[in-house]
Amino acid sequence: MFWHDGLLIGHSAIDDEHQRFAACIQSLREAPADRLAQRLEELLQLARTHFLHEDRLMEATAFPPRKCHIGEHAAVLASISGVQARLERGEVAVARRLAEELEHWFPAHVQHLDSALAHWICKQHVGAKPVVLRRNLETRRTAEPA
Repeated sequence: MFWHDGLLIGHSAIDDEHQRFAACIQSLREAPADRLAQRLEELLQLARTHFLHEDRLMEATAFPPRKCHIGEHAAVLASISGVQARLERGEVAVARRLAEELEHWFPAHVQHLDSALAHWICKQHVGAKPVVLRRNLETRRTAEPA
């Protein structure tokens, strides 16, 4: 999973966290077997912090679909924790599979749920949608493997 401007939502704090989350997923995917547990723990801690941040923003602003969004965060945390338990039993392949699944889940989550949250927050604060500047988006899309 490589970060690209197509994942920007226009909320700088969340965008920064998303960039770190994408890097953690990539790090988990590329980690040697003896580093998987460490990388998975780093991902879990970052996910907890990031999801808590978003969950608090949703509650504070009464974001209408917050229950669904918060539920998705909880499901991802449960999945990571479950994989952590399996990795402790020596199931290395399941950690690699988690990284692959998160690579597929993350962009859709960002582009649908998180972008809607950013729009909602911006609308609440300034009465408009966020401005998102994307550089070389078309080049990156064509350069990325299918």
